[in-house]
Amino acid sequence: MRIISGKYKGKKLNAYDIEGTRPTMNRVKESLFGMIQSYVPDAVVLDLFAGSGSLGIEAISNGAKRLVLTDNNKKITDILKDTTKSFNDDILILNIDYKKYLKETNEKFDIIFLDPPYRADLMNKALRIIEEREILNKGGIVVCEFENIKIETNLELIKEKSYGPKTIQIYRS
Repeated sequence: MRIISGKYKGKKLNAYDIEGTRPTMNRVKESLFGMIQSYVPDAVVLDLFAGSGSLGIEAISNGAKRLVLTDNNKKITDILKDTTKSFNDDILILNIDYKKYLKETNEKFDIIFLDPPYRADLMNKALRIIEEREILNKGGIVVCEFENIKIETNLELIKEKSYGPKTIQIYRS
């Protein structure tokens, strides 16, 4: 798996083969970034369930000004640190539980990627905290990638696209 566009195009992402990660396929990622490209330049981005880091790193490659990658798997965050060590960007990688991070952060974001493990009901829990704590900047977006769940949020749904069993919904504050 590689970065598909921007200044790091072609750079290999190494966390894709760790158990528990499920990276976004390149064709889905390419379509997704086509939908959100106007939000990316100079954005502050959170990739909450980072896994391979594919979405967040793609955003930094395409002009986001800051990226926070969080994952509760230390092996994954170590690989993400190694992958991005040569990048000259504002990237923070944290080995932390999503709920702890959301409840403790004072940072606000323009783009939040939510792609939690599909079998867990983490999407709606994360959205609830994001809304309660007002972590999303006004006019910012949340990109939700999921299978077979109903999203519960007060945010405005602005785009939706399905790729087989996988669905991407984009919400705006």
